Amino acid sequence: MSENDDAFAGTSARSTKHSPRQDDELKHETEGMIRAGRSTHAEEWKDPEPVAEGEPDVDSSPADTLVGGVPEGMSADAVVARAEIARWLARADFPNTGAALVEAARDHRAPDAVAAELSRLPADDVYERVGDVVRALGYPTET
Repeated sequence: MSENDDAFAGTSARSTKHSPRQDDELKHETEGMIRAGRSTHAEEWKDPEPVAEGEPDVDSSPADTLVGGVPEGMSADAVVARAEIARWLARADFPNTGAALVEAARDHRAPDAVAAELSRLPADDVYERVGDVVRALGYPTET
């Protein structure tokens, strides 16, 4: 039987983790939630807790706004830049030189924009933490 035989047509569209029967069961379980746009649990205790009154909504910077504002002395761009740099550098990467931090970010598969930003650091200066890196790059920090 050759690979191009029609006997295997459509197998790539099926899940390889479950049987077709299990796929149909999972689809049936989530169908109501998808159509309703809300939780469909019969038991109330299974629903996630809503945000408490007076508490800010927890989200991940929707439409480039930071919920709760930014720390005093910083701009929204500085907060986002610091978070992005911190995302790609682990605690174990410190203390280190600028050149070593660029390599560490690349080892963690950081985007080219992050590696390019870190490459602006003086190669021989040693940085103890992300805050030192952000200050060396010229971003404002909390006051």
